[in-house]
Amino acid sequence: MKTPICVARIGAAHGVRGAVKLWTFTEDPLAVKQYGPLMTSDGARQFEVTHVREARDHLVATFKGIATREDAERLNGIELYVARDKLPETDEDEYYHADLIGLAAVNAANDSLGRVVAIHNFGAGDIIEIAPPRGATMLLPFTNAVVPTVDLAGGRVVIELPQEIEGDEAPTLT
Repeated sequence: MKTPICVARIGAAHGVRGAVKLWTFTEDPLAVKQYGPLMTSDGARQFEVTHVREARDHLVATFKGIATREDAERLNGIELYVARDKLPETDEDEYYHADLIGLAAVNAANDSLGRVVAIHNFGAGDIIEIAPPRGATMLLPFTNAVVPTVDLAGGRVVIELPQEIEGDEAPTLT
């Protein structure tokens, strides 16, 4: 079985009737209702979305069998996954994070830089995290300029390290 894909994370309880805040990681946030039952990463628990609506920066959702605020509070922080085959195919130059994690990171000369360990988005665009064989991980913008090649079949991404990074120089104290 292919690795399941994380599509959402349950947040705090919302109201007193078992609703929760739900943060989705899908292009269409409301698509979480179309995938069928959502499961935990180990597949031990499944959640069926019975109702979902948009809120300011998240969704408000209810799950079958979750009827009280106390039940909803126990779900806070659970990540929800679906089987890969339930998701649409990606377009060219689109990737699921799970496809990228674990790939070798190399430079244009094919010298190893490390492995992709995560893709983050803190609100200003995707960031690729590369773990070198030794030392601290590198956080780089996931743009065509920095990551010009994603070779899923070859198991690698090509990284063009920026020549300089704004803010590299220490500030001058007077």
